[in-house]
Amino acid sequence: MNLKGKTAIVTGGSQGIGAAIALKLAELGANIVIIDRKEKEASETTKEIENLGVKSFVVIADISNFQEADNAVNSIIKEFGKIDILVNNAGINMDGVIWKMTEDQWDKVINVNLKGYFNYIRAISPIFREQKSGKIINITSINGLRGKFGQSNYASAKAGIIGLTKTVAKELGKYNVNVNAVAPGLIETEMMKNADPVVREAATAEIVLGRMGQSVDIANTVAFLASELSRHITGEVIKVDGGQYI
Repeated sequence: MNLKGKTAIVTGGSQGIGAAIALKLAELGANIVIIDRKEKEASETTKEIENLGVKSFVVIADISNFQEADNAVNSIIKEFGKIDILVNNAGINMDGVIWKMTEDQWDKVINVNLKGYFNYIRAISPIFREQKSGKIINITSINGLRGKFGQSNYASAKAGIIGLTKTVAKELGKYNVNVNAVAPGLIETEMMKNADPVVREAATAEIVLGRMGQSVDIANTVAFLASELSRHITGEVIKVDGGQYI
């Protein structure tokens, strides 16, 4: 896989899965723009990316803000002249059972996890239409396919991302734009590494392969979808979960 000369946007690319994706695309030669609210962490990841010999910069923005998305995309075009890949990854959790969930918990998760994806797809679609090429990869979750106790807001947003992915794939297909989603299962983040051993054991028991996924497992799948190896794949949801869903 070769992404040399490509420009990729990764929302929420400052740490965790987003940082792993950004670094993987950079390893393959892409210039990287990180959209994030965490300036310190994003700057540190940008330095790692630049050490790989590509260009990178950070745009500090709230992805749930429609106008900020337009502004961010315009600034990237001014810097690089084009955009080739959009990875929508940023997201938040505000869990609670439905009878205790507040309006604020619902609205914030939907606005970031679903509207945020819409904002950047909406801003970038005219560019992809005009250049008749582009790759959009949306990070969803297996919980958007199966639901999850205590996560009605999160699961609803992730399910919405799947509908958004399939619809935009149909709308942009004639412009040679591929639109796909990646649905991670349980990934060993810093939070899970520090979790109670009983909690880790119970979570891992769901996984057919008997181990948690790593951020690089998601990054590798995104890299494939961002490359020309996936040129005839669109509108798909690829589960990367070690068999947790089945």
